[in-house]
Amino acid sequence: MSEIRSRSFVSAQMVADLAGVSRSAVSRTFTDGASVSEATRRKVLHAADSLGYHVNHLARGLIQDRSNIVCLVVSDVTTPFRARMLEILTSRLQSIDKVAMVINTGGDSDSVSTALQQALRFRADATVVLSGTPAASLVETCIASGQRVVLINRDDHLEGSENLAVDNEAAAREAVFLLRRAGCGRLAVVSSEADTPSLVARHQAFTAAAADAGAEATLVRVGPTSYASGVEAARRLFSRSNAPDGVFCVTDLLALGFMDAARHEFGLAIPRDLCVVGFDDIEQANWESYKLTTFAQPAAEMVDHIAALLSADNAEPAERRVFAATPVWRRTVRPNAL
Repeated sequence: MSEIRSRSFVSAQMVADLAGVSRSAVSRTFTDGASVSEATRRKVLHAADSLGYHVNHLARGLIQDRSNIVCLVVSDVTTPFRARMLEILTSRLQSIDKVAMVINTGGDSDSVSTALQQALRFRADATVVLSGTPAASLVETCIASGQRVVLINRDDHLEGSENLAVDNEAAAREAVFLLRRAGCGRLAVVSSEADTPSLVARHQAFTAAAADAGAEATLVRVGPTSYASGVEAARRLFSRSNAPDGVFCVTDLLALGFMDAARHEFGLAIPRDLCVVGFDDIEQANWESYKLTTFAQPAAEMVDHIAALLSADNAEPAERRVFAATPVWRRTVRPNAL
């Protein structure tokens, strides 16, 4: 099996012949922690550079215990929060000498199933699932194959997997408090039809917290989790007689579309006529046109935790880790009732 592929076919034996050393000396030179003299290392590296030799770590992983490949199963990669999470995660994996293999899925069960099967064929050491859709049976297949599997924001607890989640319920309850303190009496929650566990948890918790506070929260669910869905949600809510004066959008992207439609199509002033709370704290939430009050997901903290899990020698899965979402106060909610 070849260990290299470069400008043209260059083998480890060709490097050994040019350097005047054994083939095993070449292998030890490119193996972390292996014993090789400094003089031999210099000769091998000089010969490798002259020939354009590079170790094929993928091929090497096929005959060793670890490939250092981490498969990232992700959907909706263009949405601001998912893109930021992916950027932080891939950068952090590089810093611990892991190779990220990103598989972009449409989020449906069939495409996610195919993605996880690809991870198995590439013999990835681990799979991080950033999508809420893979069936439990597929995740169990990865675990049975010896992979470490990290699930983000799923509500199931699969034996052998690592499970990271954000405390959506606590954030939703806090959103009710902020809106009620601002004097909002007609509440609504805007979600999408994606029905991922995290989004469902947020709108259900908001509705329950509103009921506990003596208020009824109208739920509107529209299309994908997008800016356009936020616009459409505003049209549905403000075209009726009992329109809300306090709204929780389960993502910032929905909130931005919702705010633009409320202001530009219905002439509402925010926060005088309408208070809005989002979730994610994407970059656009802090733009001057929005200054959205929201909850920040601790993306960097979650990624550091994932890196620590994948770097640990202990393969036993840790307990489910729940991260707090931090409130970020801006200008879309009044500080007190009018």
